[in-house]
Parts: sequence; C-alpha cells; structure tokens
Amino acid sequence: MSILATLLGSGDVISKGLGLIDSMHTSKTEEIEAKTKAKTDLLSAYAPFKVAQRYLALIFGFTFVSSYLMVLALFFTGRDIAQVQEIISSFKIDWIMLTIVGFYFGGGAFEGVLAQKGKK
Repeated sequence: MSILATLLGSGDVISKGLGLIDSMHTSKTEEIEAKTKAKTDLLSAYAPFKVAQRYLALIFGFTFVSSYLMVLALFFTGRDIAQVQEIISSFKIDWIMLTIVGFYFGGGAFEGVLAQKGKK
C-alpha cells in the first residue's frame, strides 16, 4: 500500500480530483449568482457615466428651455427676435438637444430591447 501511496501521492490526490470535477460543473444556483454579480459589476461600472450623462442633459436642457422662453418672451413683448433666433440657430442648440435627448432616452430603450431579445 505504501508503494501505491508513493506512486499516486497521498489521499489529497483523490480529494483534489473530486474538487476539480466539482469545479468543472456549475449548478443553476452558481450560474445565477455569477450572472447577478456580472450585472451588478456592470451597473457599478456605468455609474460615473450615468452621472455625467445626467449633468449634460440638465445643462443643455436648461440652456434649450431658457432660449425657448427668451424667444417667446421677446416675441410676445413685440421685440424683434430675428437677431436672437440667428444667434440661437448658429449654436445649433436644437440639434445638440435632440442628440442629447436621443442618447439619454435612446440608451435605455436600446437596453430594454436587448433585454427583451435576451429573454426569448
């Protein structure tokens, strides 16, 4: 018996072999835990991006709404708004705002579509 123990090693070989076989097979619970951890890690990695995205949306949203209200106020007070409209159009605030809103809301819609396709 000692010859076999010398050739094969100690009893740790059997327990390590069984551990290796066990680690090769993942149960449903382990698979769910791994997927949940991956999603949580991904969400925490996106957190700084989401904060910056909200700041940009707020800053440009405020600028867009302020410009809109200013033009309305000037129009209803009977002032000439041609110069103001020219300045606003030269900055292309409308296209900037559409792009930001598209990325802000479109990203969530895109993630929702991907999630629905992943369930099928």
